Amino acid sequence: MKFYSVLMTGVALTASLYGQGKGAPADLATDLKQNYQGGKTKILAAAEQMPEDQYGFKASPDSTSFGGWVGHVADLQAQFCGGVIGENKQLGAAQKTGKADLIAALKESFTICDKAYDGTTAANAMEEVQTFRGPRPRASWLWFNVAHNEECYGSMATLLRFKSIVPPSTAARQKGKGKQ
Repeated sequence: MKFYSVLMTGVALTASLYGQGKGAPADLATDLKQNYQGGKTKILAAAEQMPEDQYGFKASPDSTSFGGWVGHVADLQAQFCGGVIGENKQLGAAQKTGKADLIAALKESFTICDKAYDGTTAANAMEEVQTFRGPRPRASWLWFNVAHNEECYGSMATLLRFKSIVPPSTAARQKGKGKQ
């Protein structure tokens, strides 16, 4: 048992040092902000990439359209992040259909979230915030938003692929490898 404890301590220390050498964030709040920013970049780029005449595109009749995903992200981000900063604003993006209106709502939701993530520090990350699921630690609720965004981006990326458009995350990886 002692060997196992020493081994696991060594693995954890090695992983920690390896991660730090790769530019690992200094703390939970910084890591949270980095992950949020990555998702924000991909979602905004995807929303811009899809042609306006394809915002109503659905993979099947009973599924959500591309524009529906943009509106969904905007509305839920405003709710999630607005609750953290005490700005409970309803954007009504789910009722919008035009690309320009949906992107404007999406950007507004990211402005709200920017305040929530920028206001999160190592010191206040565990402070309780009120959510529609009851009280949650601030960082936990904001991680929930990151996870939700990544899930939605996956659906958006799939719809882009159905239209033979390379999603932003794939394009970024290809660019780094010298591919077009």
